[in-house]
Amino acid sequence: MSTCYIGKSIASGTVCAPPSKSYAHRLLLAAFLSRKQVTISNIELSNDISATIDCIRALGGQVSVAGHSVTVSATSGDAPAVLDCRESGSTLRFMIPVALAMRGNATFTGTEKLFSRGLGEYEKVFSNQGIWYTKTASSLSVNGRLCSGSFNIDGSISSQYITGLLFALPLLDGDSCITITPPIQSRPYIDITLDVLQRAGVKAYMEGCRIDIPGGQSYCLGDSSTEGDWSNAAFLDIYNYLGGKVQIEGLNTQSLQGDKIYREHFEKLSQGRCTIDLANCIDLGPVLFTMAAIKHGARFENTGRLRIKESDRVGDILEELAKAGVKAVAGDNFVEIEPIDNIPAPGIVFDSHNDHRLAMSLSALASTIGARIDGCEAVAKSFPDFYNVLKHLNIDVRN
Repeated sequence: MSTCYIGKSIASGTVCAPPSKSYAHRLLLAAFLSRKQVTISNIELSNDISATIDCIRALGGQVSVAGHSVTVSATSGDAPAVLDCRESGSTLRFMIPVALAMRGNATFTGTEKLFSRGLGEYEKVFSNQGIWYTKTASSLSVNGRLCSGSFNIDGSISSQYITGLLFALPLLDGDSCITITPPIQSRPYIDITLDVLQRAGVKAYMEGCRIDIPGGQSYCLGDSSTEGDWSNAAFLDIYNYLGGKVQIEGLNTQSLQGDKIYREHFEKLSQGRCTIDLANCIDLGPVLFTMAAIKHGARFENTGRLRIKESDRVGDILEELAKAGVKAVAGDNFVEIEPIDNIPAPGIVFDSHNDHRLAMSLSALASTIGARIDGCEAVAKSFPDFYNVLKHLNIDVRN
């Protein structure tokens, strides 16, 4: 476990937003399914994106990396496929239906934490379609072809199930439809998936809680570039609300990314106590909790899904904020946070709980008080260059 110290400091400077991990996963998968050579530029080789690349190779894809560009082309993949998803929930849930549609058998491996987050919606699909599967604490083996048809998916759990099916179903012979049981959480991620499918020439029609997907389609994605990531930009932009002057370049103001709403939430948190609904921006939870603690406090609703992420992003972040004297109350689907009312004593050591979003959120708080963060290497999951970027912004970061 690595440790870094962040001293009291004010950020200043200009940086580029890191590439969007959400778009990168989807563009790489669409490139592979296009069965031709496609180059995706502006790629950050985080642990999660590297997991998706490794899984594409396991399914028979050829992948070459040159700097921040990744070129994908498809070859045959007749050998038994073992797909190591590491700790990437997106990789696992996107790849399962694709592997079943392409080859009918595969073994998925990863950390026990990844598999503890559950695959219940896919298990219902397996049972309905007669697909055999076996599970261990850190693996899933599946055997059987995915067939077209009607799929009912609970929209309150994770949009990743819907995305996985959306990538696979167009490859099948017959037409399919996905009926989503409301409420639909994280709808913007579905919109991103539909956007990538459209770029690849694949048709899918969403109206209300139903998506119709014609079968027998072919992917044909052209060379593409990944846009900037609003989600990770929040961990840089927060310093503007802590007295800094940070200019972030490379963000698409017309983006479909739901997390671009963070600026609206930051403004509310800066002006006074407020209530924020996390239903469509669940990944912003840790940084918004931290901001609330530094500013005026807040109430957050639809927080339940935060407990089944890379860590318990409710219990774990509140445990760390408590080290700085933050008082909070957490229910099944809400969190109330009080502002810090006394200057915390020096010498605090925060724990990232091996969660990239906790590490980056706590770094902002550390810059206001001076504190150490254990497990800071967790940022490699999505933003491996994070601490170097902070140094570029004149934040006092020491190993």
